[in-house]
Amino acid sequence: METNVPQSTRPQSTRTTGNFAPTTGNPTDDLVEYAKQYARNSPEKAALWCLGAGFVLGWKLKPW
Repeated sequence: METNVPQSTRPQSTRTTGNFAPTTGNPTDDLVEYAKQYARNSPEKAALWCLGAGFVLGWKLKPW
């Protein structure tokens, strides 16, 4: 969970501008940051994606 820290005091590696602009040079960190930003901008769509992915994984893995 992100606190209300002014952007000037945040670490340089996680700072983004307007549109998503990866700054770390690490694809995994950039993907996670993009997913967080997408979930903040459209939480309903992000929740539906998670529900759909969970449904497909549960169906294919059949844990019962």
